[in-house]
Amino acid sequence: MLSEQSHRNVAVLSVCQAVSQSGYILVFATVGLAGKILAPVPELATLPLGIQYVAMMSATIPASLMMGRFGRRLGFIVGQVFGLIGALISAWALVSGSFWLFVAAAIGIGIHTAFFQYLRFAAADTASPEFRPKAISYVMAGGIVAGLLGPELAKRTADLLAPATFAGAYVTLAGICALNILVLQFVRIPKTVAVDNRHGGRPLAVIARQPAVIVAILSAVVGYGLMNLLMVASPLAMAGCGFSFADSAEVLRWHVLGMYVPSFFTGSLIRRFGVLRVIVAGAALLLSCVAISLLGSTFVNFLGALLALGVAWNFLYVGGTTLLAGAYRTEERAKMQGFNDFLVYSTTAMTSFASGAMTTALGWQEVNLLAILPVGLVLGAVIWLTCCESRPV
Repeated sequence: MLSEQSHRNVAVLSVCQAVSQSGYILVFATVGLAGKILAPVPELATLPLGIQYVAMMSATIPASLMMGRFGRRLGFIVGQVFGLIGALISAWALVSGSFWLFVAAAIGIGIHTAFFQYLRFAAADTASPEFRPKAISYVMAGGIVAGLLGPELAKRTADLLAPATFAGAYVTLAGICALNILVLQFVRIPKTVAVDNRHGGRPLAVIARQPAVIVAILSAVVGYGLMNLLMVASPLAMAGCGFSFADSAEVLRWHVLGMYVPSFFTGSLIRRFGVLRVIVAGAALLLSCVAISLLGSTFVNFLGALLALGVAWNFLYVGGTTLLAGAYRTEERAKMQGFNDFLVYSTTAMTSFASGAMTTALGWQEVNLLAILPVGLVLGAVIWLTCCESRPV
């Protein structure tokens, strides 16, 4: 019965991931252009995106603690409500031409994003240790639908409320949030609130000093941070090489598929070969991304590099999440998951702000070269953990 419930939860959470991620990609595709339309000066065009990432980063720990106290389903619903309100305010800001209202609305959308990032942990919470890697992978696989649906929604809804360009996209985002609230009614996650409230478990500093936790967090932080740095930089680099927007969009499409298609088998790979070997494979793929980029600046180079980058992100992120999920006790999960995601999305926010400036100042290949050091840290950390595990107690 428990196994049945766990599989149903994973199916529902995967749908939520697909729908939520579609909305995220829709926003990512339109927010910069919408900001450019409304901004009083061109330099402020990306401010709404920056504020969205800061709000997302700031909400990760409160979101985790709230779900630890009141339950996953209520937490996810609250996150969708924030997204719905932020989307409607964004649409109104575009209709009324108010840039600063659009900036303020980005806070709600960022908080919404912080909440739905915990869908993968919700799947891990109710899965057996044997099913846990697959549960995380299946939820992440919802991103495949998002990779196909998100850009299409952006194209088809941009002029839905013309002449207010992109207002229709944000009304669509509000509809996506409402749909998710309905889907979430089918989630049945056993409550462990009483345990969480009575016993906080070990201090965060004690948990975070465990070798497995250090490697898990480093894997997720490096995987997500470098993926975001290079993904945001690639359209700028391709434009500098004379490629069209259509070329960049095609490369990004394959990158997103590279991120999420492996989720169908990443869990099986972890069960067969072990989580550390999958993390090492992700690091190796990141190095191959760098190597492909250094070999040239043709369309094939960009396509191959970004595809390898997507698969690398999947192995590092799913691997890190799986390793972390087995390193804390039930009563410690809220604070540990919040701490992990705070570090991951702080890094994502920083790389989002830095990517354009670094690409402009240094160049595409030089930015790729900078990725070698953090990848080396991941590989070194895995070797260290392996030595710790093999050391006699």
